[in-house]
Amino acid sequence: MVRKKMGAVLGLALGAAFVLAGCGRPAEPVSRSGFLLNTFVTVTLYDTENENILDGCMELCREYEGLLSRTIETSEVYQINHRPAGTREMEVSGETAEVIEKGLYYSQLSGGAFDITVEPLSSLWDFTAQEPQVPDGEEIRENLPKVGYERIAVSGDRILFSDDETRIDLGAIAKGYIADRMKDYLMEQGVESAIINLGGNVLCLGKNPNGQPFRIGLQRPYAGYSETVGTVRVENMSVVSSGVYERHFEKDGVNYHHILNPSTGYPYENGLTAVSILSTQSVDGDGLSTACFSLGLEKGMELLDSLDNAWGVFITDDGQLHYSAGMEQWMMAE
Repeated sequence: MVRKKMGAVLGLALGAAFVLAGCGRPAEPVSRSGFLLNTFVTVTLYDTENENILDGCMELCREYEGLLSRTIETSEVYQINHRPAGTREMEVSGETAEVIEKGLYYSQLSGGAFDITVEPLSSLWDFTAQEPQVPDGEEIRENLPKVGYERIAVSGDRILFSDDETRIDLGAIAKGYIADRMKDYLMEQGVESAIINLGGNVLCLGKNPNGQPFRIGLQRPYAGYSETVGTVRVENMSVVSSGVYERHFEKDGVNYHHILNPSTGYPYENGLTAVSILSTQSVDGDGLSTACFSLGLEKGMELLDSLDNAWGVFITDDGQLHYSAGMEQWMMAE
């Protein structure tokens, strides 16, 4: 279920200068990029030229990757997934426990359509291979019984397991959590205008240099990165998208994408091509974009409409846009 989001596109016309508070000279935006979390991470500050803040923000992202990655052997998630046989509980950092607990919340909320214990299945699919292949059907069937979010629980900083086979994949929720922590850090440093972009998972702090909400474009599925289906006004919120066009490959005329159905081990086929979530907390947008996609248009919309501080756009196979209750208030006229 590891994804990553290329569905939120910066659509910014920032103009020339933003005047620093208490200072007569204009400040040019400063930015830092790096390859982290298996994607390109970019942080841009609009009200300060202090590049030390950028360094600190990127280092924070790197530290969280070191906790939550399922492939870095020193990470806590890797240690969970490679725990000795018979281990029924492990103590982890408060941050890791918090992310797992949030993942279990959305696993339960979606009735298992989204499931952080999908790792035995997701590890069978390699969407980054030079020549990706569909996993052997028998191997998928053998791993299906290992999946089930009911098999783990969180108690304080302890992760509890009911068996030896349960493994977790936080790729569908970790980036949102990390983006929120990076935003907290920037606010602690006095930053009031910034954009955090974790491979298309976009979080906006404050307003743009013109004093207006940032404008974030929603990428048109299968189109070029700059081609959008709409633009969202964003201030102190995040935009997160999940879609069949992000990490995928075609084999024998079938498009195989990274959003896996935990009950079958194969990608979802439910008539959706993308779901974009606008939320006050990026971790919620991250979890909901996958959960709502997994549930399909009707049930996904029903779930989203039942929640506060989150709105969405669902794109169906026919290219039509479907808005959750209240979402259109954030959309700009095209």
